[in-house]
Amino acid sequence: MKRAAVVDFFARLAADNPHPETELESSNAFTLLVAVVLSAQMTDAGVNKATRALFAIADTPEKMLALGYNAIRAHLATINFNNSKARNVLALSE
Repeated sequence: MKRAAVVDFFARLAADNPHPETELESSNAFTLLVAVVLSAQMTDAGVNKATRALFAIADTPEKMLALGYNAIRAHLATINFNNSKARNVLALSE
């Protein structure tokens, strides 16, 4: 798609639903992004269960990087494909 078509598409979405809601729990744009990444092949409830403790200690990219792969993976133990998703969360934090 050309940029103009993408901009038009999102403008129409915003006009139809100016305040979209999700069941994913987040406190800022970063935690919402992480929750969305983790939601593939998972229910929102399952993602929320795994991310509550994670987001309590790492709600910014800097904190997530400081936490490191092994700790992120441990928090995501109940998430499908937690090894690759932990790598992805680390990469998006960079």
